[in-house]
Amino acid sequence: MSYQDLMVIVLCITAMIILFVAMLMLKVIRLFANEALNPTPFASNEEREQRRLAEQQAAALLPPKPSIWTRLMGLKPLSEEKDLVMEHTFDGIAELDNPTPRWFMVLFYGTLIFSVAYLFHYEVFGTGMDQDQEYLAEIEQAARDKEAFLSDPKNAKNSVNENNIEQSKDEVIIKSGAALFVNRCTPCHGENGEGIVGPNLTDEYWLHGGTVKDVFKVIKYGVPEKGMVAWEKSLSAQQIADLTNYVLSLQGSNPANAKAAQGEKQP
Repeated sequence: MSYQDLMVIVLCITAMIILFVAMLMLKVIRLFANEALNPTPFASNEEREQRRLAEQQAAALLPPKPSIWTRLMGLKPLSEEKDLVMEHTFDGIAELDNPTPRWFMVLFYGTLIFSVAYLFHYEVFGTGMDQDQEYLAEIEQAARDKEAFLSDPKNAKNSVNENNIEQSKDEVIIKSGAALFVNRCTPCHGENGEGIVGPNLTDEYWLHGGTVKDVFKVIKYGVPEKGMVAWEKSLSAQQIADLTNYVLSLQGSNPANAKAAQGEKQP
């Protein structure tokens, strides 16, 4: 909150206080003026008692004020129930013709007003987006947010993906991928990529493509129907890239007990 906004709030509160004090002063001035022009005579004890009895009798003639709850619900007080009894009775049981509660009517008419506004907003004027438009808008916003996230230098390690990855033979990257491979891939592909449950990773044959982008995509999203898990939730994008480069570095290593070739030969 800026200093100007704070000053506006203080001035508004001050103005409200001044207005309240002015109204009280005006009421006091009127009271004094009325008393000066029409002074109230002092009444005796008998006159005060007579006045009290008269006010008490007048108050007794007035109908009792309904409670706040009764007025809020729009119901009639118990003293008026005899006027609400409907003509038909059943087995000695009578029904009261109580009106619909006010809160319900307010809610009912409120829904009608809302429905008309909703109709004009979405169907007549077309100023609101339907579900399909909202979905497309959210997809576009998510794409913009992702682009902004990846363009931030602090998130460089997550900027690599299956569309922009390039193969690297850097020793640091290969060693990082090798450490990841030992901890996660050896149960299915063997210690040297020779293949056990999973396919052999050292030959020229591939089940899902042998390019760097294809291998990155398989590691990232997995192949659930063949038991290959997706690693995108447990590994960062850079770790998947390191692992991809290590797998590609195994080409032509010819380990012992290599599994038979599977898939199609890649150039």
